[in-house]
Amino acid sequence: MLRATAILLGFALTVLAGPAVIAVLKRRGCAQHVRDDVPAGHQKKEGTPTCGGLLIVGAAVLAFALTVMLGGEVDMPAGAVVIFMLLAAAVGFADDWLSLRRGKNLGLKARHKLALQIIIVAAFLYHRAFWQATAPILVVPFTGQVLRLGWGYYVGVGLFMLAALNAVNLTDGLDGLASGLAAISSLALAALGARFAEPATSVFCLTVAGACLGFLWFNAHPASVFMGDTGSLALGAALAGSAVVMHQELLFILIGLPFFVEALSVVIQVASFKLTGRRVFRMSPLHHHFELAGWPENQVVVRFWLAGALIALLSVGAESFRGI
Repeated sequence: MLRATAILLGFALTVLAGPAVIAVLKRRGCAQHVRDDVPAGHQKKEGTPTCGGLLIVGAAVLAFALTVMLGGEVDMPAGAVVIFMLLAAAVGFADDWLSLRRGKNLGLKARHKLALQIIIVAAFLYHRAFWQATAPILVVPFTGQVLRLGWGYYVGVGLFMLAALNAVNLTDGLDGLASGLAAISSLALAALGARFAEPATSVFCLTVAGACLGFLWFNAHPASVFMGDTGSLALGAALAGSAVVMHQELLFILIGLPFFVEALSVVIQVASFKLTGRRVFRMSPLHHHFELAGWPENQVVVRFWLAGALIALLSVGAESFRGI
């Protein structure tokens, strides 16, 4: 019952607060500036309110707090994930705010953005190591085997978390794409948390899923609001942090495979062009490649959702029923 309440609260708070938040964003001039190097059909999205991630983050955190007040529990790992999400949202908001102030899609410099991400990831892992005294282990999916990596664990997991933050950020390029995939991944992590004795983090994942589904009410094509880096970095943090707390970092690479494929497509495109002068894809991230191949935006989004849902279902199912 508590888990159902968590996801419903996340959804309801987002849907109820959405119109007011969107109205404030419009009044404040928080209008999206569309880059020139995207498919031509995206130019009509110029001026759509952005920074809608504030709605997702606010609803998810408030829903989690209300769930705790209604009889849920909060522990140190779950609290650390919430704080990590808020810090990532702050980095994203700084990027969005600078873009809005400059009147073009140019926020934080890439090196400054990465430096801030490294700082908050390092703080999260420091807390894990010295406050929670968590064992530095990786669980190999579907086998139950454990890899003991010592301090190498924190380097590897730090890179994983940075990759997840930026993978969700890169995926946020079509109406409803990132929010839908984040809802799927959050539900999958919630199931794992319930299965592997992380009830508080599981409940938080449900509030995030509910907030993402509520955001889709406004973000589905044609979107009336975008999440901006405020939302995409926050969601990446919530997902990556939850996976680390549950010791499911490797499994999350499968659960969130569409995110990582999107990021990988950018790496391949850049590397290929610099080394050979040729592009592998019509455009990266990958969702733009399919757009230029003639797929309508809604078709790209729904097919990515279907692929993400199927992969997440198979991954969580295989892991949950291992050994039964």
